Amino acid sequence: MIKVSETAKKRVSSLMSEEGYDVTKDYVRVGVKSGGCSGLSYELKFDNLISETDKVFEDNDVRIIVDKKSFLYLVGTTLEYSGGLNGKGFVFNNPNAERTCGCGESFSL
Repeated sequence: MIKVSETAKKRVSSLMSEEGYDVTKDYVRVGVKSGGCSGLSYELKFDNLISETDKVFEDNDVRIIVDKKSFLYLVGTTLEYSGGLNGKGFVFNNPNAERTCGCGESFSL
């Protein structure tokens, strides 16, 4: 399962609305791809289509889809949002990551 913090929920809802998505019907797609300074990097985008191999979750009124391969790397992750002075944006708190880069956008297992 993937969890969504209250601050991430508010930001996701706002961004989805700005981009023409409906938070009650559409999805936040999270995934992992090769790349980044630590080997793997996170992906986050909005989507209104799911495939039969996607895993679907809902937490804090946010609907999340994850492809089967990425799910293995993301199980137990919490999506957070940091809007502090450093302006980080969305943050993946991933208990599976053994090492992360300084910017927090990539990780390794």
